[in-house]
Amino acid sequence: MGIDAVLLRRIDPASDRAVFRQIADHLREAVRTGRISAGDKLPSEAQLMGHYGVARMTVRNAIQELTTEGLVVAEHGRGVFVRARPPVKRLASDRFARRHRKDGKAAFLAESETVGAKAAVDRITVDEAPAPADVAERLKVQPGAIVVARRRRYSLDGRPVELATSYIPVELARGTQIMDPNPGPGGIYARIEEQGHVLERYVEDVWTRMPTREEAQLLGLGPGMPVFRLVRTAYDLEGHAVEVCDTIMSGDAYQLSYELPAH
Repeated sequence: MGIDAVLLRRIDPASDRAVFRQIADHLREAVRTGRISAGDKLPSEAQLMGHYGVARMTVRNAIQELTTEGLVVAEHGRGVFVRARPPVKRLASDRFARRHRKDGKAAFLAESETVGAKAAVDRITVDEAPAPADVAERLKVQPGAIVVARRRRYSLDGRPVELATSYIPVELARGTQIMDPNPGPGGIYARIEEQGHVLERYVEDVWTRMPTREEAQLLGLGPGMPVFRLVRTAYDLEGHAVEVCDTIMSGDAYQLSYELPAH
């Protein structure tokens, strides 16, 4: 497909919008309307310069704007490509419902099935470690108290989308499958409930921020792509906090979706 079929508009010299931003607008529109698809290569700098009659720096500024937004990613020696996005995984309010555990499904697997994506845990470590201060406060233990930490990376259709660390009191985890990389059907919540700690509620706090360098590397995030940080505390029927999960999620892989009662 020629560049004139991809970019249907020209620079408006009467506009007070900067030329490089007009070019970025046109490229963004081409992506939004499907003239350029996820994974496709953008027209080259030379093609854009010829189409718009502008200098190379103007084109580079337009591409930089899209890169900062996280819409495109530059691959050294290959060009600039529209960022491929995984299926959107909805964080629905029923994802930790007991029925999923009874079916032998942990939350990530249950929700991934709703978008027809193949879910996987491609990295996992389990060890005992000091509780971070905010986790200790939620678990009602002393700062630095030893807890069991389960760190894992989740992927959808082969692309990393989430980093999660669960912190569980040692008295609930030692000597159980919670210490194993594979905790068994239903995940760690099923194992916690088997010990008599029936789960009653979850409290979640959600922030958005830019990723750390390590997070961006582990999730394969380009410049300008934010993350969700979601910290969830699970409580049993006695009101005791039995787990805190600190999760970092790729901002383009999730949609928050909650159903809230009106009474």
